[in-house]
Amino acid sequence: MDCIEKYFYLSPDQKEKYIKFKELFLDWNSKINLISRKDVDFFCIKHVLHSLSIAKYVDLDGTKVLDVGTGGGLPGIPLAIMFPNAQFSLIDSIRKKIDAVSNIISELGLKNTEAQNIRSNELKGKFDFVVARAVTNFPKFYNDVKHLIKPGFISNKTNGIIYIKGGDFGEEIKPYKKKITIDKISDTFKEDYFDTKKIIHYKY
Repeated sequence: MDCIEKYFYLSPDQKEKYIKFKELFLDWNSKINLISRKDVDFFCIKHVLHSLSIAKYVDLDGTKVLDVGTGGGLPGIPLAIMFPNAQFSLIDSIRKKIDAVSNIISELGLKNTEAQNIRSNELKGKFDFVVARAVTNFPKFYNDVKHLIKPGFISNKTNGIIYIKGGDFGEEIKPYKKKITIDKISDTFKEDYFDTKKIIHYKY
C-alpha cells in the first residue's frame, strides 16, 4: 500500500493492517461486488487514499465517528486504522455488505470499530463527526443525519459532517453556504484521480 506511505507515517501495525485490509476487501469483493471490478487495480488510490483524505483534513483522535453508507467499510475502516483512539460506527442498509464489513473488522482486530445494518434515519445516538463518500445529494444526506451530530469542538475542526464528493455540486450546497467549507483534495494528494474531488465540511 505504497500510496498511503507517500502521504502518511505508518507504524508497523498500521502497515500490516492496511495490507490485510486490502486482501480481505478484495476477497469479499470477488463474492459480493463491493466496488466495481474495474477499480480493483486502483484500490489503494481510489478507495483507501480517497478515504484517508479525511485524515488529512481533520484530526479524529479521541472523537466518535459515524460512517454512513459504508458499503465495504469505506471510509470508516481506513480511518479506524489511522486513528486507533477514535470510536467508529459503520452503518449500511444492505445486510450482505455489513456482514462483509463485520468480518473484515473482526479479522483486522479493530477494537475501536463496530458495524450495524441500519439506516441513518433509524439510528439513535450522537457523534462528533458523520463521514461519507457521496452516497446521495448533500441536502438529502444532511436531512438523514442531522439528528446524529453532537455540537461541539473537540478536534482541530468543528463537529459536523465530513462529506467527500466529486464534480459540480454548487447548486445543492447553496442553502448551506454559511455553514460549509470546501477543501480540494488535490491540494494534498497529487494523483490525477483527485483533480475534481473535494471535502465538504458542514459545521454543526
